Amino acid sequence: MPLLMIDLDNTLVDRDTAFREAASVFLDENSLPVDDLAWLMSVDASGYTPRQDVARALAERYAAAVSGAAVRDFLDRGAADRVVLAGATRDALARAVDAGWTCVIVTNGRVEQQETKIRGTGLDEIVHGWVVSEAVGCKKPAPEIFRAAAAAVGASLRGAWVIGDSPHADIGGANGLDDVRSVWVSGGRPWTDATCRPTHITADAAAALDHVAGGHRGSGDHY
Repeated sequence: MPLLMIDLDNTLVDRDTAFREAASVFLDENSLPVDDLAWLMSVDASGYTPRQDVARALAERYAAAVSGAAVRDFLDRGAADRVVLAGATRDALARAVDAGWTCVIVTNGRVEQQETKIRGTGLDEIVHGWVVSEAVGCKKPAPEIFRAAAAAVGASLRGAWVIGDSPHADIGGANGLDDVRSVWVSGGRPWTDATCRPTHITADAAAALDHVAGGHRGSGDHY
């Protein structure tokens, strides 16, 4: 069965929207300036800023105004409890599985937080497995995490595909492997990375999944 490795945050689920909602609640519950939302989103950097660095920035900005427990709860559970799996993405993922693809989620992050998202959205009932960087001791784009994903489901990397929104972590990761192709989920952004190229570009995860599972005939911009 061919292998399809799929990113989680801002690919299968809209992690940024969930974090924005959680951040708004955090600011409101702690009587903090609502105008700080843009600052919080910038510090978070779509989840790529290490958790300890975000916590440190919050502690420095708000000092005694916010308890450490409130910061930990916000960072640990806020976005994880709010992510949703869009119906179109769910349906496209199910079509990929029905078409014979072995689907495994490959995500950077902490196990507890990422598995909360996977189970909370029902992804655990659709995909064949997942790997989280904290559990395997390496992060995308390192080839080891993709090899761990293949091993987790007993599949080969030969002829596999990677779908993800990060030029560096996902597309760069795919380019670092032999005979692995990729689809970049652009979200409407232009491709600007000169170090690597995706095999294909689509606007969203549903189109990316349909492109791969449908014999690579999905809508989108080709390279």
